Amino acid sequence: MATQRLFFALELPDALQQQLVQWRADCFAADAGKPVAAANLHLTLAFLGEVSTETAEQLQQLAARIRQPGFTLDLDDAGHWPRPGVVWLGCQRAPRGLLQLANLLRAQAARHGCAQSTQPFHPHITLLRHAAQAVALPPRGFHWRVEVSHFALFASSFTQGRTRYRRLARWPLLSAAGA
Repeated sequence: MATQRLFFALELPDALQQQLVQWRADCFAADAGKPVAAANLHLTLAFLGEVSTETAEQLQQLAARIRQPGFTLDLDDAGHWPRPGVVWLGCQRAPRGLLQLANLLRAQAARHGCAQSTQPFHPHITLLRHAAQAVALPPRGFHWRVEVSHFALFASSFTQGRTRYRRLARWPLLSAAGA
């Protein structure tokens, strides 16, 4: 049976991806860790793992039924998780809409056999992988505001020594007027 490694995520606008890549280059030492490619910067809502075509189709049908307002995401926090070696960018206060969307997608995934982490959801964008044990984080004061109007399903593949993410489907969130 064919499977794909899938996840639901928030896409970042191209301009923001480039801003974050420049900020990362300005704020982190070159040997701090392995930078995530600009095109791969995203905020994971629900990791699905290896999923059959049938399960992927069922999850896409459920995702298409979601009727939730869009929200604003303030990227104003950063941190380092030493054990997985990840440097991340996130938000000090996750918006309720983000938490609701992630919880809904994670619950649907679990009901369809996609194991979900027992760790609480911590919304973040991975900036560096294989990060050194003592990464110096930039001083507070950075801030990017993102208007979130959709979410997407991605497939992850590892080819030619590189991880690549390919968007399979995308769904709109309701506008403030449509909420």
